[in-house]
Amino acid sequence: MTSVFYLFRDAPPRRAALELEPGSPARYALFGMDQLAERGFAVGHNLERPRPSAWARGTGVALKRGLEGAGGYGGDFATVLSSLRRLNRADVVLSTVDTVGIPLMLLARGRVVRRPFVYTAIGLPERLAQLRPGRMERLYAAALGRASAIVTYSEHEARVLTEWLRPRGAVVPVEFVPLGVDVEAFRPPSARPDLDVVSVGADPHRDFELLLDVARAMPETGFLAVTTSDRARALDDRPANVSVETDLPFDEMRRRLERARVVALPVRENSYSGATTVLLQAMALAKPVVVTRTAAIATGYGLEDGANARLVAPGDAEAFGEALILLLRDDVRARGLGRRARATVESGLGWERYVDRLAAVLARAGSREHE
Repeated sequence: MTSVFYLFRDAPPRRAALELEPGSPARYALFGMDQLAERGFAVGHNLERPRPSAWARGTGVALKRGLEGAGGYGGDFATVLSSLRRLNRADVVLSTVDTVGIPLMLLARGRVVRRPFVYTAIGLPERLAQLRPGRMERLYAAALGRASAIVTYSEHEARVLTEWLRPRGAVVPVEFVPLGVDVEAFRPPSARPDLDVVSVGADPHRDFELLLDVARAMPETGFLAVTTSDRARALDDRPANVSVETDLPFDEMRRRLERARVVALPVRENSYSGATTVLLQAMALAKPVVVTRTAAIATGYGLEDGANARLVAPGDAEAFGEALILLLRDDVRARGLGRRARATVESGLGWERYVDRLAAVLARAGSREHE
């Protein structure tokens, strides 16, 4: 039996998901932990305690400040330091985000973390670009080289990381693992949609400014943006036809997607995000989606403009609006796009497929420890 220790970012939504019963749809935020347990993995995680110890918090702050002062990029050292005893007993450690992954790899470089680990990169190239050239880049390359594998959710990000690591002498497998969606939890609704355009998401690359520009050009169309309180500030200067809801529970977020005639997901260009999670959820609901064609989803997810989604170039508000108008005016076209979107996720982007791929990476990492 392979034991896996999950390192999560300590955030209220993650703790809320951990309080739910296994099998609850909102526990998708735990990156397959329940499904790995069902497959026979022994799983643990770093959020079993209310907060890191005072020692870990103090040491973590000092490490982060020192690192950033030297031209590095920090993270949540306290969370990792508080979990050292437990993670060093696991066969393999899985960091689920860069916030904990960067401290993990640096502590592994310093031999404080002694177990094999799998690093999940979610926007790592953008962080590496902030490093001071020279010694700091070499340090991060050497630390990443200690990983058993690097997992990305973007085929593009995997290529960029490989190209960054290779000339710096780091030899580590970089594996693209497409995200998935629970096609049973997200099934096409029977009720008729009653919201024109719905946009859900809060990641830093969500292009709310473009969404507002599109909404201003379509004053007779209603727009609903579902996001967090922090990200809602970008929508303060919104026109009258845009409404905003913040910090909705998972089930309420899903209901807003179910009520949408069209789902709009504008994103700025980046290495890792094409609003991928919400995109797959909307596709599973058989919703017509207009999404920015970022490098993160241009390949690897089977998307084809006009076949199973509408893909629009980054920053092109005019084309984005035209795609929305066409789908709102043509119900037959919109329903056909939605049906083919659902078929796409059913054929290869289900949650079980994602967990299968992740389990294989973790099993290989754990087995190398016993060779």
